[in-house]
Amino acid sequence: MGRAFEYRKARKLKRWGNMSKTFTRIGKEITIAVKASGPDPANNPRLRTLIQNARSENMPKDTIERAIKKATDKDAKDYKELTYEGYGPHGIAIFVEAATDNNTRTVANVRSIFTKHGGSLGTQGSLTFLFDHKVVLKIAAKPDVELEDLELELIDCGVEEVEPDDEGNIILTGAFEDSANIQNYLEENGYEILSTEFVRIPNDLKVLPPDQRESIEKILEKLEEDDDVTQVFHNMKEEDEDPAE
Repeated sequence: MGRAFEYRKARKLKRWGNMSKTFTRIGKEITIAVKASGPDPANNPRLRTLIQNARSENMPKDTIERAIKKATDKDAKDYKELTYEGYGPHGIAIFVEAATDNNTRTVANVRSIFTKHGGSLGTQGSLTFLFDHKVVLKIAAKPDVELEDLELELIDCGVEEVEPDDEGNIILTGAFEDSANIQNYLEENGYEILSTEFVRIPNDLKVLPPDQRESIEKILEKLEEDDDVTQVFHNMKEEDEDPAE
């Protein structure tokens, strides 16, 4: 199994458990996409991606349509996507992504969480070298296309890993900067994209004993509870990852 595939599997239990928070996060991202490129999914690749993701999270169709309509309102909030980087206790690197209409509030909240839980917020770009920014797409398998043939077919558009998942679908991984090329190729060649996510995969994982893991879990939990935070990445080895990998 590829590194990105295994990392994604290890993160599955760490995803948002609160459905209302998930819908709020997707709603913010829809607002950003609509304001940037309009409300027509046919002319807005990012919006198409978000609609796919919303469906994969069982977001009702009318809720998706309301989010798109609300984003076109002149009074709709203007969200910006921001990143924050820092270290938690025991030298664990933590990368935070947020969507906010008030950067001052968000950075103050994130800094406070780091400080209160034994960490420190660093400067932007300070952790970039520790994480690889990847796009991970889940597509429906075509019964007449073998996995090896699919991998050869997708290499030229930037796909780096092709793996089957436990549900009979296929997981594709590529560099973040190749995400548009990959999406366009899949759409033009009749592949059904079920979901798309952007992840930051650590280059090196740190193993911590249980007593130290607890303090990291606490700071991650507090960051994920913040209303403006959309994703949190770190380089602590998850408990369900194989230490031999």
